[in-house]
Formats: sequence, C-alpha cells, structure tokens
Amino acid sequence: MSMLRIILTLACLLLAGCASKGTTVILLEDPDGTTGKVRVANSAGEQRLDAARQRTRVAGASMGPAEATVVTEDEVERDFGPLLAAMPVPPRRFILYFEPGTTTLTPDSLSLPPSILAAVRERNSRDIRVNGHTDSMGTREFNMRLSLERAGQIRDFLVGEGADPSIIRVFPHGEGNPLVPTPDEVPEPRNRRVEVLVR
Repeated sequence: MSMLRIILTLACLLLAGCASKGTTVILLEDPDGTTGKVRVANSAGEQRLDAARQRTRVAGASMGPAEATVVTEDEVERDFGPLLAAMPVPPRRFILYFEPGTTTLTPDSLSLPPSILAAVRERNSRDIRVNGHTDSMGTREFNMRLSLERAGQIRDFLVGEGADPSIIRVFPHGEGNPLVPTPDEVPEPRNRRVEVLVR
C-alpha cells in the first residue's frame, strides 16, 4: 500500500472515528491489489493490521485496540464511501527499460509510450514526472548524462504528440536510485529505466 494512501486513509478514518467517541482504523488495498501493514498502538496495547479490510477500534485512551476483524467491501462503502471518494486519484506509473549504455528502448518497452500518452489524455493531466535512471556501469558523470537523455527522450515523445511541455518535469537520477541495488560496475537491466508518473 502506498504511503500516501495509508496516510490519507488513516487521517480520514481517524477523523470519522473521533466523531463517534473512538477511533476506527481500516487497512485498504491499493488499486493494484497490494496491501501494506499498519500498527495501531497506545499505552494500553497494540494491534497489527496486515490484510485487506482488516479493522480495529480504539474506544478510548485507556483501552487498547480491539482484536482485528475483517469487514466487507459493502461495509467499507457504507461507512466510509464519501471519505474514500474524496481521496485523490493515485498516479499512473509506467516503467520503460533501455538497452545497456543507450537511449534505445528494449523491445518490451516499445509499446509503452503510446499508453503513457493515452493516460495523459484520459486524466487531462497537469503533472507528469519523468525520472531517468541507469545501472552502475560506467562513471557517475556518464550515467547522470545518460539518465537525463533517457528521460528527455520520453519527454520529447510526449511533447511531440501534443502533451503540454510546461506540465512535464524531468529528473535525472543517474545510478543513484537503483530499483535493484548492486555493487559498482554491475549490469542490471531493471535499473536501466525511465519511470513516468502521470497525475
């Protein structure tokens, strides 16, 4: 579960729970179906939530969290539907991979740029972030330049297809933020990437 979704969900649910003399916390799935974990604790005890739609309630400061139970989707909608509807739509995330040391997309990634453009149009996006990355092969200076070129190539495609250049921000990371940490001079295909976030 993304940290933003946990924070927003907990904030909304805590506010809703306070209105009825207590606090209720429900762990929800991300749109991709994954679920994180939450620890609900006070001086009287703690409860861990680690499954979709698990719920605990704290009736007061001197009482520990109740045993976790699982609620139905209908119950979540009934009790918290308006709060969840007010949450921002999570960004769409795309990862494009590149051939070693180049700005050439891998064959599997060639079909993704049109999908990114479609997401920009569907959402009427006003915020696109393009993050360029490399593996640890080569010097840091070379990799910083290469990550900028990779990200710039994707930005240029989007602009060439009609995306507003003023809403696209490019961030080169070089080898600094690997998806898969490796020692220096290790070729790792999953680190040779551009990540695009469409909000």
